[in-house]
Amino acid sequence: MTLEFDIKISDKDMYRFNMHHAYTGFQGIFATVIGLAVLTVAALTRGKVDTVYTLLYLLFGILFLIYMPVSLWMRSKRQILSSPVLQETLRYVLDEQGIHVTVGEQTADLEWGMIYKMISTKSNLLIYSSRVNAYVIPRNQLGHQYEAVKKLAEAKLEKYRLRMK
Repeated sequence: MTLEFDIKISDKDMYRFNMHHAYTGFQGIFATVIGLAVLTVAALTRGKVDTVYTLLYLLFGILFLIYMPVSLWMRSKRQILSSPVLQETLRYVLDEQGIHVTVGEQTADLEWGMIYKMISTKSNLLIYSSRVNAYVIPRNQLGHQYEAVKKLAEAKLEKYRLRMK
């Protein structure tokens, strides 16, 4: 079975990938917990400490909760703008040997045995070639071929490497 499709990645797609990657890891979870804890401290100490301290707690809590999404948004925009490859349409071919991606004259091949993991989120299909690097495929561009990709991945990957809904 061979599947072929073209994908154009937007900064919004890259942002969703970066958010997923950040908030499923330690750093994102830690920042969220600390932000909520500091906001809780601000609420509990309001009126019991100087107003300046309460305002500082609020400021730090909001900073912990807002900083990462804003920085990831700017990073996503930079990634797309600074990479000529990501500005082009990527041609994907999935077959019995693996995943082949072509952009212009450049080709990248990823054998099924070399895939670190394959995850689907609400908006993206993520094919990780390592712990941090992934091919980002927006599900809305994949369309009806998603089920065929899922079936091929289930046949070629071990269950622990696959999380597709």
